[in-house]
Amino acid sequence: MEHQILIAGFGGQGVMLAGVLLAQAAMDEGREVSWAPSYGPEMRGGTAHCSVVIADEPVASPVVTRPTGLIVLNGPSLERFESTVVPGGVLVANVSLIPVPPRRTDIRVLMVPASEWASAHGAPAVANMVALGALAAATGAVSLESLQRALPTVVHPRHQHLLPLNRQALEEGSRLAALALR
Repeated sequence: MEHQILIAGFGGQGVMLAGVLLAQAAMDEGREVSWAPSYGPEMRGGTAHCSVVIADEPVASPVVTRPTGLIVLNGPSLERFESTVVPGGVLVANVSLIPVPPRRTDIRVLMVPASEWASAHGAPAVANMVALGALAAATGAVSLESLQRALPTVVHPRHQHLLPLNRQALEEGSRLAALALR
């Protein structure tokens, strides 16, 4: 089984961290993985996305053009990438920052209040973890436990104090996905 995942948002929303965490969790599970970042030309606040491919066999290409799973953390990312998701794929959208819902009816859409939840818990920076927890639960690409175990490996030492909240955010995303997919 192969999961081709794209994570997109503005710079500073933790897009790359979410991708690295997903890749590390998959490697820890013994899977084949590739991770490829992509940044817009802006110095700050520009677009950012990354591709993560998780497979049972060696990954032929790190480029994801037709994702099976997509996280969009803002409206411009939804506009840019919604059409690329394969039919039957999963789209996790941060409803807190996306006023217009996705239009596709041939994919599974999870509207997750990631930024709202993160802000309510005093750490807007963990919205990416809420969305990632939802994607993991909806796709089965990696387990919630693997994501949580990999956190200390990928989170910078100066942000280690946020590990408990990051774990809680992953759990919340997983919970929201389970509710939405009933």
